[in-house]
Amino acid sequence: MGSVFNTTLVDTEEHHSMLRENVGKLVAGFGRKYFQDVVKRNAKPDELWSALGQAGFLGVHVAEEYGGGGGGMADYNVIVEETAAQGCPILSLVIGSICAPIIQSHASDEVKKAWLPGLASGDKRLAFAITEPNAGSNTHKVTTIARREGRGWRLNGQKYWTSAVDEVDAIMVVARGEELDERGRGRLSLFLVPVDTPGIRRTPIETVLHVPETQFMLWFDEVVIPADAIVGEEGNGLKHLFAGLNPERICAAAINNGIARYAIEKGAQYAGERSVWGTPIGSHQGVAHPLAEAYVGVQQARLMTARAAQLYDEGSHEAGEVANMAKFAAADSSLKALDQAIQVHGGNGLAIEYGLADLWFIARLHKTAPVSREMVLNYFAQHSLGLPKSY
Repeated sequence: MGSVFNTTLVDTEEHHSMLRENVGKLVAGFGRKYFQDVVKRNAKPDELWSALGQAGFLGVHVAEEYGGGGGGMADYNVIVEETAAQGCPILSLVIGSICAPIIQSHASDEVKKAWLPGLASGDKRLAFAITEPNAGSNTHKVTTIARREGRGWRLNGQKYWTSAVDEVDAIMVVARGEELDERGRGRLSLFLVPVDTPGIRRTPIETVLHVPETQFMLWFDEVVIPADAIVGEEGNGLKHLFAGLNPERICAAAINNGIARYAIEKGAQYAGERSVWGTPIGSHQGVAHPLAEAYVGVQQARLMTARAAQLYDEGSHEAGEVANMAKFAAADSSLKALDQAIQVHGGNGLAIEYGLADLWFIARLHKTAPVSREMVLNYFAQHSLGLPKSY
């Protein structure tokens, strides 16, 4: 697999063009109707997931020694975007952008060997549990506690908006130690907890998202965690998280960019084919110009996302700022593109069979998650503009 994704052998642009073409062909073989049917049946896109894994696409950002492609987020960005651009926005791909980099960057050799090959092939899957009802964007206020017990820990607490727990082998849980510092903050640690561990309860959250992933409330009640379940160093979890949170923002942007590309393509196609009074509606500037303007916004967001992925792969300190910008821009531009594509279709835009309206809340999700636009703007104001902290 490694030689296929070795960007030293081919020019990066040519490599990504080839990668995009191959992913597009594979996912187009399933397509929007397949994805809609899976959601309608309350099923999972297992066939598509397996196909992506067998082709090596799920592990392009995992090192070759662990069965991956040896690439980085620049490659994975292409995978996530192109999958969504074929009408199949798989939110679980975002989880893959969080957990694999964290494990690869900070876990022990034993944990890497146990998990990375399976994550790369798609045979193993992880959920990521960080958000809590009373913590939100303030990770320092996490209340889920891992209490030392012998060589291991006991875990107690609650998480919510944890995706796809019913599809995974284990959950990467963010928890704090018992002791708090003078500001009331606990030191964080990361643990891999099998989903069938006694003491874990889950309740699905009913949402408006037309996606196969189910969101869950989780409770951890005296859950026993062995010593080998920790990822990285005890108490250093906040540092470890940044190996995964910037990729999470990049891949959230990639999903929205893919949705936007799908919407623009469908809108332009319909505008060229739909004729009123003997003239294609796309010949009217009132229809054409809004689509064209939406296209500009989408291309800008795509460029920013690609740049964020490149900076992350280079280890640049700018990666965090640009990743947040990409997520921010992609959320707005995708909603504009989707709204205009729906408008071009008239009443048909609201019909499920045209495949646009049921994408709306998936795109809208990323104005709020994985970090709200308000917190993104707080970050820019403080760190980019040097303004006083506002929270």
